[in-house]
Amino acid sequence: MSNRANEIRKRIAKRKRERNSISTSNRRDMTSYLVKDEEKFGGSPYPTYEGGGSEGGHPLFKKEVFLFKVLLSVILVLGIGIIFKNQSPMFEKVRTFVSSSMNHEFQFAAVTTWYEEKFGSPLAILPASKDKGQEEKAVTGKYVAPAFGKITESFEVNGQGIMVETNSKIVEAMNEGKVLEVANKEELGKTVVIQHADGSETWYGNLKSIDVKLYDFVQTGQELGKVMDAGDESGTFYFAIKQGEKFIDPIQVIKFE
Repeated sequence: MSNRANEIRKRIAKRKRERNSISTSNRRDMTSYLVKDEEKFGGSPYPTYEGGGSEGGHPLFKKEVFLFKVLLSVILVLGIGIIFKNQSPMFEKVRTFVSSSMNHEFQFAAVTTWYEEKFGSPLAILPASKDKGQEEKAVTGKYVAPAFGKITESFEVNGQGIMVETNSKIVEAMNEGKVLEVANKEELGKTVVIQHADGSETWYGNLKSIDVKLYDFVQTGQELGKVMDAGDESGTFYFAIKQGEKFIDPIQVIKFE
């Protein structure tokens, strides 16, 4: 009886060893398959980017490049400061170049016109609103008069622009462009300066109120503001055209009467 029990225990132990052997062999075959698959495709079949980069940062952010740019910017600012602090004649050309670059007006209108010609209007999603009367207005030629009236102060007297007396209550843009300046000038009062695609500027001064904002893009004939009351249902406004660094006589471009 004891021998019979020992034989049964041996058979059970043998079956356990066989099952363990089969399980180990299957695991070894699976591991071999995964290794071969990884070698076949040149890497792990389950790549991860949890670490971001080799140092735990964002994979697209290079700390060394960023620090270099910051350092270069600091050196550039300090260098320009030293050049302006040191009034040596040898740095005169550099000072002139920097001053000219900082004071040069960016050609907003020219860039906007070029962009629209190449790619279409960048503000097509938010079209500018127009009054019905303005849409139906027929514009003769390329320019329109800001407001028709009588010239009370000529270009020869003023030296920069003209003063116009008009029965109109509003002043309109002579040509399309970008609003470059909205200011209350000492001699001209409330003034709007528009920069056009050809680099020229038109100035509209002595206004009672202004209806546009800085960097607005205005269309030809769009209302810019109201004229200053002069009595007898008339008003006056100032108008000038600047080409480069010089002002030109507005009556050479458009007619007011």
